[in-house]
Amino acid sequence: MRIRFHEYSRHYGDMLSLGLPIVIGQFGIILVSFADTMMVGHYTTDDLAAASFVNNVFNLAIIFSTGFSYGLTPLVGSLFGKSDYNGVGRMLKNSLLANAIVSAVLVLVMGVLYLNVGRMGQPVELLPLIRPYYLVLLVSLPFILLFNAFKQFADGITDTRTSMWILLAGNAVNIFGNWLLIYGKWGMPELGVFGAGISTLFSRIFTLAVFVGIFMFSGKYRPFREGFSAGKINRNDFAALNRMGWPVGLQMGMETGSFSLATIMVGWLGTFHLAAHQIMLTVGQLGFMLYYGMAAAIAVRVSYFKGQNDTRAIRCSSGAGFQLILMMALVVSTAIFLCRNMLGSWFTDNAEVAAMVAQLTIPFIIYQFGDGMQCAYSNALRGISDVKPVVLYAFIAYFVISLPAGYLFGFVLDLGLTGIWMSFPLGLTSAGLMFLLRFRRRLNGMA
Repeated sequence: MRIRFHEYSRHYGDMLSLGLPIVIGQFGIILVSFADTMMVGHYTTDDLAAASFVNNVFNLAIIFSTGFSYGLTPLVGSLFGKSDYNGVGRMLKNSLLANAIVSAVLVLVMGVLYLNVGRMGQPVELLPLIRPYYLVLLVSLPFILLFNAFKQFADGITDTRTSMWILLAGNAVNIFGNWLLIYGKWGMPELGVFGAGISTLFSRIFTLAVFVGIFMFSGKYRPFREGFSAGKINRNDFAALNRMGWPVGLQMGMETGSFSLATIMVGWLGTFHLAAHQIMLTVGQLGFMLYYGMAAAIAVRVSYFKGQNDTRAIRCSSGAGFQLILMMALVVSTAIFLCRNMLGSWFTDNAEVAAMVAQLTIPFIIYQFGDGMQCAYSNALRGISDVKPVVLYAFIAYFVISLPAGYLFGFVLDLGLTGIWMSFPLGLTSAGLMFLLRFRRRLNGMA
């Protein structure tokens, strides 16, 4: 099926209209992550290293839970396309229960990890900073999952702007709380990295409370409130959410898990390596979150056209979305390359850590193409409800290819931190290629 450029370009406007509010909301999250790392990094290097370890362990749970909640979007999108507003409200109610159950499981798992944090080979001097920060983030997990349910509901009905504004407001609350509690401003206690954790907890409670209030009292959500109130928890909806949510959550969790396990390996190298790794991971979120914001729009558009059995439009919208992501990747890579010698100093006063950060920009730039591809086509597969194979592909890419390569480059070949980072392009690009090939095979079968 040959498609000309003008057919792709017709989809740019719709993709941008849906995707830009998600991208802006994601960019707000990135700004908070930057602010957290900068504020903690300029407090002490030990606080920065402790935050690096805890944040990367929790990223696994957070990204998995986000992926699980993504299962709601195509289900809501299909119902919304049929004007079944009561069904949308009922599906949201079932999603809140499913996310609450998953949050309980994650809290239990992360609690067990907390009891074993001293056995993970991290620098002993960091443990008094790691433990309290870990606990406060553990308390915040359920609020993330419940917020995600509301966000994916709103995205599914193409209302991506509400989530954007709520996230931006929550980010402002988080940054202000960091300033108060990390440094002890306005008579507040000076708590360092623990203060950053408390601020994060409060901002997550705030965003959930605001979304609940908007859903309960906003006029634009009235049709869905009726379905939410009258709808019942039922096996069919609950099963559909789990069928969609678990594969996506596992796929995203394995990707993040490879980074989290790589962080444990980085901890074997020392505190300064861990601090540099955290800084570059924070910078790396710039690409991933922006790409995934646009990729979420791919899932919405593809699911819409799937409901219409329009295979050509599915191919065009997914291709247009990937092209937009590649443009983003070019901008991100250029900016990071130009700022490579300044990046480290933005986050820390330690010259050795800043020099390590500059060395990591090359593997970072190399993996942007693969990261954009895996974001685009994992979401395209989600849009056509073909999510089970992505679990196997993710396992191969991240655990069979990326992690062993990281150990090989970092320790066997003695390339250290840069060697560990050279494994990331291998994992992300192989995942992207497998997702792309699967998507094309499915479309050929639908034609």
